[in-house]
Amino acid sequence: MSKKVRWGILSTANHALKVLVPAIGESEHGEVVAIASRDAAKANQTADEHHIPASHGSYEALLADPNVDVIYIPLPNGLHKEWAIRTAQAGKHCLCEKPLALNAGEAEEIVAAFRSAGKKLAEAFQWRHHPQCQHVRDSVRAGDIGDLRLIEAGFSFMLNRPNDVRWDPALGGGALYDVGCYPISLARYIAGAEPLAVTAQIHWNKSGVDDLVAATLEFPGEIFATINCAFILPLRRYYEVVGTTGSLMVPRAYNPTSAFVAQVVRREDDRKKNKKFKFGRKNSYALMVEDFNMAVLENRDPLFPGEDGIGNMRVIDAIFQAAREGRTVKL
Repeated sequence: MSKKVRWGILSTANHALKVLVPAIGESEHGEVVAIASRDAAKANQTADEHHIPASHGSYEALLADPNVDVIYIPLPNGLHKEWAIRTAQAGKHCLCEKPLALNAGEAEEIVAAFRSAGKKLAEAFQWRHHPQCQHVRDSVRAGDIGDLRLIEAGFSFMLNRPNDVRWDPALGGGALYDVGCYPISLARYIAGAEPLAVTAQIHWNKSGVDDLVAATLEFPGEIFATINCAFILPLRRYYEVVGTTGSLMVPRAYNPTSAFVAQVVRREDDRKKNKKFKFGRKNSYALMVEDFNMAVLENRDPLFPGEDGIGNMRVIDAIFQAAREGRTVKL
């Protein structure tokens, strides 16, 4: 198959330029053909620097570009709904940065727009495409650690830039949207189900966004997950999956890249030597992009279609509600 899927980048965000543009270039069936900014000069300069054929001085112009098949949206969280729906209305497929929306209702509107347009939609959780996490889920399903009982997952870092958009409640700031969505998605992925109930505690900073969150999720089958996230704790990005006969630990969970050898550590108990499974150097972003490319070319759903984003947002909604009301929220 020689056909290429043509990508347009909706903004000149650093993450898009440093991570997604190279990943699209690395993928077998994708190519970046256009980029947009609200500043035409900036769009043109960025296109020249990154060898992108076309630039647009507005987001609307990119959506109207007939040479673009897929739009990648790396905008602030509060802008995802508007521009995702406008992408569907323009007849383009879309890979949207996480979180897909600011609540489950918005996510449902986005998914409905793409289903109505007959276009593909996925939320950009690249780690799910890496063999590291796929190995963990396969091991759990095979019974390698006995009956699954507990998932513990966290993602935090020190956000020291006071003017960072992630401190702005109007644009969907906060730790739960930014990094908490990862361990939530992880718990749902490993459990293979949606949670039944949620309890949570949140610390709110002076700007009104959450900077520290701890929550417990109850899943069917007597499985519990404890998740945490923060902007005020050191860098941590891990999960451990615990069963009745052993556990699987992933110390670097949510951004496995080709810069290091990904691994999973299997433990039975403190008296036995740990066993390590290594997965080589793979670019999880390129794996995600290639799955989306093939979804477009083969006219199938991506491995994780937009509906998965609705499920994640329902849990996020429940965590906010549980913390604000001080009670267990049933889903």
